[in-house]
Amino acid sequence: MSAGEQHFKDIFNSSPSGEPLKIPIIEEKLVVSSKRIATGSLLISKKVLEEEALFNGTISSEELIVERKEINQYVEIAPEAVRQEGEVTIVSVMKEVLVVEKRLMLVEELHITKRVHQEQKSYAEKLLKEEVTISKGDPGTNI
Repeated sequence: MSAGEQHFKDIFNSSPSGEPLKIPIIEEKLVVSSKRIATGSLLISKKVLEEEALFNGTISSEELIVERKEINQYVEIAPEAVRQEGEVTIVSVMKEVLVVEKRLMLVEELHITKRVHQEQKSYAEKLLKEEVTISKGDPGTNI
């Protein structure tokens, strides 16, 4: 028997009460934890761009043409104050004339015609558009 075996037997049998000696067993436990480590950063930027948009549209306008037509005729019955003949609106202008007798004289008529003018025009308008750029904080690397 070797000296190491003898020493082990001496320790094992040296219990004062004669009971077997209890040897504690060590147990290891694993504790896992985590921590945050910055590995990089992102830089987000936004810029507003202007675009020019062209479009064609039609502009309508109306023009009134007034023609004065002298009539200077006596009438027995007054014509309608305003009447329509086709596209022309006629406004009768009357006056009373003192003669030995009173008669109506048609002095003039206003002939009013409406004309519509149309022209094509191009318009330029600025439109805004946003653009977003995302890049890593480390120089020289883009996402």
